[in-house]
Amino acid sequence: MKIMMKEAQKKAVQAKTFFMIQSMKMRSVITNNRGENYVDSAVKILIAVVLGGLLLAGLYALFGDVVMPTLETKIKEMFNYAG
Repeated sequence: MKIMMKEAQKKAVQAKTFFMIQSMKMRSVITNNRGENYVDSAVKILIAVVLGGLLLAGLYALFGDVVMPTLETKIKEMFNYAG
């Protein structure tokens, strides 16, 4: 019976220690202020949207001024049976 009581006390001490360590870890995580803020995320998203818009505008200008007229003349030459 004494052996069982000692084992139970040992397990209780182990459980108490485990929960104390977990409590300290949680407290450490909660008080941590090194994380990313909402403003940082908003700035990153805004930069991504602006760069994407510039890229799309550049591609649209390239296709409208360079690619499409060349493609149009090639197609007209391809279907010009008379000459």
